[in-house]
Amino acid sequence: MDAINTTLTNAERIDRLRLIRSDNVGPRTYRSLVAHFGSARAALERLPELAKRGGAARQIRIGREDDARAEFAACERLGVSLLAPEETGYPPRLATIDDAPPLLGVRGARETLVRPIIAIVGSRNASAAGLKFAGQLARDLGAAGFVIISGLARGIDQSAHRASISSGTVAVLAGGHDQIYPPEHEDLLAAILDAGGAAISEMPPGHEPRARDFPKRNRLISGAALGVVVVEAAQRSGSLITARMANEQGREVFAVPGSPLDPRAAGTNDLIKQGATLVTQASDIVDAVAPIMERPLQLPLAEPDGEFIDDDPDAGDRARIIGLLGPSPVSLDDLIRLADASPAVVRTVLLELELAGKLERHGGGLVSLI
Repeated sequence: MDAINTTLTNAERIDRLRLIRSDNVGPRTYRSLVAHFGSARAALERLPELAKRGGAARQIRIGREDDARAEFAACERLGVSLLAPEETGYPPRLATIDDAPPLLGVRGARETLVRPIIAIVGSRNASAAGLKFAGQLARDLGAAGFVIISGLARGIDQSAHRASISSGTVAVLAGGHDQIYPPEHEDLLAAILDAGGAAISEMPPGHEPRARDFPKRNRLISGAALGVVVVEAAQRSGSLITARMANEQGREVFAVPGSPLDPRAAGTNDLIKQGATLVTQASDIVDAVAPIMERPLQLPLAEPDGEFIDDDPDAGDRARIIGLLGPSPVSLDDLIRLADASPAVVRTVLLELELAGKLERHGGGLVSLI
């Protein structure tokens, strides 16, 4: 992927903010809408009609211009730049995932975000050995020219950030830039920014992180990186979610082995059984990602013209497609085949259902009814 030097106007940023803050518009839906209608402003005009056709029980809330301008102003006061995937400074690998944030709040040194990045994640309740190893790994990777990205959490995240402050580190926030979690890491974040690191978030200022925001944050950690290293993780650890997302995004997954007697190593040992690369030193990671760094990046493909949306699918097609959907995820290709309908018709019905709040999208292009 060649360097991108597009610069949005402030008016375009306001339109994008309005669209992504509208009801039931996630990053994938946003991308599809803009790809078809040509701009966020044009897509905003079509939202009520599409949601109504999907069976919305009430008129969906569309992002107000006043609210978008207020969010934009709040970002400026905090020193946060709202960057689009096509703009310089947006993490290049993050721009390649199909649910990349349409606008990413960036604070700190943008040049840090375009260097090669490795994610280090793990248990909040980490062992002394795990903390020591995470720090050593981060220092060695930093010395090899890599930026370390993590989630600013307690435990392994904190250790990886602290060890890589001088070489470059990126904190990914689950809340807004003024809602640091945990609060005691405000000083750590300040040190990261003062040393030439960066912080990123897709959430608006004032947004306090909730449980469901952390998996969203985790996809940014893995998406921006060449690979994800899990140092310690129990069986139900959020770090395993990051590893799963890394797999779905085509990123390398690395795991540090641990004692079978320590429950904090159960998740990492399982990852190794499932095919993750075993790591005992930084060179294991450097050697694995070296060939990947030589490959050109590819932005996600837009839907071909004429294959995304139909002006108004007929009642029979719509009923057949909805009838094939249920709580179990199914792929778009299977829906097209089983419904005996065109890709444009199937995509349109799915979009209508999503805007009406009736459809959930999963990794790997799967969808299900809510």
